[in-house]
Amino acid sequence: MKLLYFLTALVFFSHVSAEEISPFNIADVTVAPGQRVDFNLAVAAGKSDPKTHIPVSVIHGKQSGPVLAVVGGVHGFEFSPILAAAKLADRLEADSLSGTLILVRAAHVAAFENRSPYVNPYDRKNLNRSFPGDPKGTQTERIAWAISHNIVAKADFLIDVHSGDGAEWLAAFVGVYGGPLASDYPTALAVAEAFGFPNIVRYKMNTQKQIDDGRSLNRQGVAAKIPTILVEIGENGSRNPEHIEAINTGLVNTLKTLDMLPGSAENASLKDAKYFDGTSSVPVKHSGIWYPKYSIGRFVKKNEILGTLKDYHGATLETVKAPTSGFALYGLAGPPVKAGESVMTIAKPVPRFSQ
Repeated sequence: MKLLYFLTALVFFSHVSAEEISPFNIADVTVAPGQRVDFNLAVAAGKSDPKTHIPVSVIHGKQSGPVLAVVGGVHGFEFSPILAAAKLADRLEADSLSGTLILVRAAHVAAFENRSPYVNPYDRKNLNRSFPGDPKGTQTERIAWAISHNIVAKADFLIDVHSGDGAEWLAAFVGVYGGPLASDYPTALAVAEAFGFPNIVRYKMNTQKQIDDGRSLNRQGVAAKIPTILVEIGENGSRNPEHIEAINTGLVNTLKTLDMLPGSAENASLKDAKYFDGTSSVPVKHSGIWYPKYSIGRFVKKNEILGTLKDYHGATLETVKAPTSGFALYGLAGPPVKAGESVMTIAKPVPRFSQ
């Protein structure tokens, strides 16, 4: 695996001086060892929508090591990852870093500036269902292509950071990608556990169809054959300082786990962590007004009533029940919902994962 190669190289070439470490090249930018460079990755205008840009910071250490890509703001109304990226960039010193950190501060600037949950304001597409993208497509597809070819393709490990968008409630969790089509699952799991979040979900990549259908950024990482995790914390467009700090603590722990920073991961106790193997969605059959019974992470039982869906005159359309037992991980707080949307995602509890 690429990551294992770099970690091996880190040990083997530990005697190499800072002057012998090569500059890091990304897009049209060159970053010297021991330097941080901030730049905008340009996304050209399309046939029917304007140009945009992706703000990126690259911190290139003085010692060899892996390339870690951290991407926030794939959904523009998810503010915690964007604010966390701003704080993380200012707290890291290139002199103390081994390897390279690529930090995408806000992947979807158009959605962020227009305060648009879920979708791009120009083409109404979901960036997190548009990878690997198309350089000649609509703005969303061009953004996805720029990230795929300039960020993910350069990385040895990918972290996709999200929070609850729009009217979503969410229990903080880290998703780790395993299964036969995922890469270096043991390292991905070690990083997921080092985040110190209360819930860890494993997504098994068993078929190419799982990776390709409505491909998200995290599944683009899987397709690129690099270990990948998904980070989720915060809800309803939150910018809670505790959530921002939790993201940054997890990212610093990641850098230590990958031997990119000295020291051991802190605040990463696993004694209270809950483990889950896959999830089930709860789609509804009608559009209307959603009245959830609860909007909080909790264990539910099969056939338990989760809420009621009513039409715009107050008549009940559906009484929604849990299709399976498990942990309610995230869902829609309402009130709007469309036919076919999932109002809740239920995770299947398991004992702690084996390697």
